[in-house]
Amino acid sequence: MVELLFVRERNYKRETKLLNILLFVKGTLWKSLFGKEADKLDRATDDERIFYLIEKEPLVNRFVSVPRDKSSINCAAFVAGIIEATLLSTGFPAKVTALWHKGTTFMIKFDDTVLVRDKQLEGR
Repeated sequence: MVELLFVRERNYKRETKLLNILLFVKGTLWKSLFGKEADKLDRATDDERIFYLIEKEPLVNRFVSVPRDKSSINCAAFVAGIIEATLLSTGFPAKVTALWHKGTTFMIKFDDTVLVRDKQLEGR
């Protein structure tokens, strides 16, 4: 699906910079999966490897009933897997975790190699 989106939306051009791939996930990928862009993209202040993709009410959580004793379960966790697989397949290895904060927040923690490569690309 990611390859198809690059062909259709980006005219065969793949992303090489960190911020551009995050905007691709927030916009193009999210819109193709859920019909709209994600609500917000933030960067952690204490760690430059961590970004937050915030969706106030994910579509996958809207139609699922969670028992009261299991209220900490976030059914959007499999969406975190989709984001992680997308980033990995485009050459941006990261770990993605779904958290409850301002709705559902996907914490994206990139591998150190991604930041090193991004800084090298900025230097060109």
